[in-house]
Amino acid sequence: MTRAPFVAIAAIVALAGCGGGNDNASAPEVRRTITTEVKVERAVGGADFDPAAIYQRDAPSVVTIISVFSGGGGLLGGGAQAGQGSGFVISDRGEIVTNAHVVADGEGAALHKAREVYVQFADGNQVSAKIVGYDPNADVGLLRIDPGDLKLRALPLGDSSKVAVGEPVAAIGSPFGEEQSLSVGVVSALNRSIDSLTGFQINDAIQTDAAINRGNSGGPLLDAHGRVLGINSQIRSSSGSGSGVGFAVSVNTIKRSVEQLRAHGKVDYAFLGVSTQDVYPQLGEHFHLGVARGAWVHDVSGGGPADKAGIRGGSGRPVRFQAEPYQPGGDVIVAVEGHPVQGGTDLSSALEPLHPGDRVQLEIVRHGKRKTVTVRLAARPRETGP
Repeated sequence: MTRAPFVAIAAIVALAGCGGGNDNASAPEVRRTITTEVKVERAVGGADFDPAAIYQRDAPSVVTIISVFSGGGGLLGGGAQAGQGSGFVISDRGEIVTNAHVVADGEGAALHKAREVYVQFADGNQVSAKIVGYDPNADVGLLRIDPGDLKLRALPLGDSSKVAVGEPVAAIGSPFGEEQSLSVGVVSALNRSIDSLTGFQINDAIQTDAAINRGNSGGPLLDAHGRVLGINSQIRSSSGSGSGVGFAVSVNTIKRSVEQLRAHGKVDYAFLGVSTQDVYPQLGEHFHLGVARGAWVHDVSGGGPADKAGIRGGSGRPVRFQAEPYQPGGDVIVAVEGHPVQGGTDLSSALEPLHPGDRVQLEIVRHGKRKTVTVRLAARPRETGP
């Protein structure tokens, strides 16, 4: 989510969150039109991909979210500023999922939630919402409204582990404040890693070429059956526009966050305290690591779980190989609780379902020899180190 002016969360990765504010003040008037008559005749699971049918059925479950923040000056006067994003209904009890950055401002330890949040439906109804909680590590937020007389239809949640590259998808949201907009495309890639609001990586993200722009943040990425595959969250662009590379937090990640937000209002993550680089065959051979795959530990957080367990990071002067600098001497993590680790993403994925305080066995390779180390995991800090 962004307020005016737009601020990127990282170097060239821009959050797709806000279409409000004065971002388009100098742009010509844009007529609010939605084109849905295109039907892509592509069989997916026995069903044709029909964007018009998806839009007609599911758009009423997609909402525009207006968040009001305390701050100096701002668009609203009185020391307040507002931003806009998207969201979608997940239960008829009034639960709505969005991105954390739609309802919270800042990063890391400076993150703070919106002062007020309002949800606007496709039929024109607008109601206030309560922030149940948000997960900055997965960029997931959970809201609750009083349904009252509103007729809510929950969008079904799919299974992102079954998504295939090339599968057609539809995105619905409010890019640049243009509510109830539809874009279509395909899944471009899977298992991407994108930045969270804490500096830690969000794994298992879905890449799509469906147009994702500022204001789309929090809206659903849907499959041919109208099932949610993810939350549209980020764009990668040198111009700030959605130029073919958008990213959605996977629905399986969303499910984990929502379950804990419902129960506790927050989400806890286990912390190992290492930074790694992926091992590939030529790298392993050059540095005599004794393995062709794994997560090569370069740095260990002082006093962290890995440090206390005796896991070693690299030392000495960096050595360049194939145009990249490497810190030799560190351990290579090759398995977590017996599950193979091919690289850093596998390591993060293996730790994700675990909890602070859990004891976990890591298989490491040190100077070509394998050994097992038991680590007691800690709670993930609110942001990465300096």
